This record gives sequence, C-alpha cells and structure tokens, in this order.
Amino acid sequence: MKNLSKIFEEHGIKLSEKQLKQFDEYFSHLVSCNKQFNLTAITDEEEVAVKHFLDSVLPVEFFPKNASVIDVGSGAGFPSLPLKIVRPDLTICMVDSLTKRVNFLNEVVGLLGLSDAGAFHSRAEDFAKRNREKFDVAVARAVAPLATLVELLLPFVKVGGSAVIYKSSKLDEELKEAQKAIKTLGGEVEKIQDYEIGFAGEKISRKILIIKKVTPTPAKYPRGQNKPKLSPIK
Repeated sequence: MKNLSKIFEEHGIKLSEKQLKQFDEYFSHLVSCNKQFNLTAITDEEEVAVKHFLDSVLPVEFFPKNASVIDVGSGAGFPSLPLKIVRPDLTICMVDSLTKRVNFLNEVVGLLGLSDAGAFHSRAEDFAKRNREKFDVAVARAVAPLATLVELLLPFVKVGGSAVIYKSSKLDEELKEAQKAIKTLGGEVEKIQDYEIGFAGEKISRKILIIKKVTPTPAKYPRGQNKPKLSPIK
C-alpha cells in the first residue's frame, strides 16, 4: 500500500516497517477473501487505507495502555484489527454473528502474527451473559443506531471503562434519542471528538462518541430476542 505511511503521518501516526507490512498483508487477504464472500464494498487500495484503516485508528488516544477491548459486530475487523496493529499492547476480542467472518478474522490474526487477539462466533446478547463488565473498552463501527448500540456495548464494560463508538455527522440526532438508554445502562457522555479524513479530494466528517461507564449495568440488559434492535430503550 504505497501511500499508507503518508496517509497515517498526516494524522500524526508514524508506522514502523513491520506495521506497514502487516497492513499490506491484511489488505491482500481482505481483497482475496472478498471475492469469495462479501466483507466490504470498498476494495480500492487507497480507499481502504483511508476509509477503513485510518478511520479505525483515529481515536487511538482514547484507549488506555494495555486495555482489554471488545469489538462488537466486527465484520472484516474494523476498527479492532487496525487498532491492534498500531497498538500491540491492546488485548482484542472480536465478536460476530457470521461464521465466515469469524474465520476470516482469525485467519488475519494468524497471518499477521498478532498475539492477544481472537474472534468468537456469537450474538452480542449471548456473549454478554458470559463476559459482563469484563473489558476496559467496547467499540463498534457502523453497526446499529446509537440507542441499540449502547445496550449491546455497555454491559461488557467495567465501571470506569468506556464505550468508543464510531459515527457519522448524524450523531447529534441519534444522541438525543439515546439519552435514556445511556443513563439506564450506566453510562454518561464523556466526549465527542470530531475528525476529518480525505479521499480523492473529498473531505469526510467523522465523529467519535466516548461514553464513560459510571455505574453497573442492570442485570436484565442486554435483552434477548433481538429486543435492543426491535425495541430500543427510548
């Protein structure tokens, strides 16, 4: 990926030769597997570099040293795998409901030689039953509306930890509808960080929402039977 180093440096992130090689291998495996089953609609090299790899690591400053991180609805591994490449100290747990994606994620972990990283096949609601308040940070990118997301994420987070949620410029509207869910699940909005990334002369606005876990999540959450999606807390 010839422009990756420059793209990251423009945002204050310097990649080592090892990290550049890992991103190259990740990209190659992503494009190869994408021909067999759908992982991403974006396959252009520079577009992946900006819209997937760079976008994933923008909020890296909000991840404490040696943090345990759960990525809910990991898909093709964004944001957790780029974060792991840039921050090898993080322990990464990826959860996805599709077996093919989970297999792909574990293949990438092995291919890149990543330690303390793995993917699990499960719905988030089921995985939470065995992993309540276990992680320092929970992340999600382009998965669901905010009121649904907080019910899927906050049960995983330790009190004192945080949820880092990747959103578009529509965050303000979603945030109004999610206020009750955030409070009910033990969270409070700590920060909204704005970023701007560029591709082919186009500027793309990104917002990162940081929700602090201030009190334990009531035991009945997350609800089963797809209720966080079908009937979000409002």
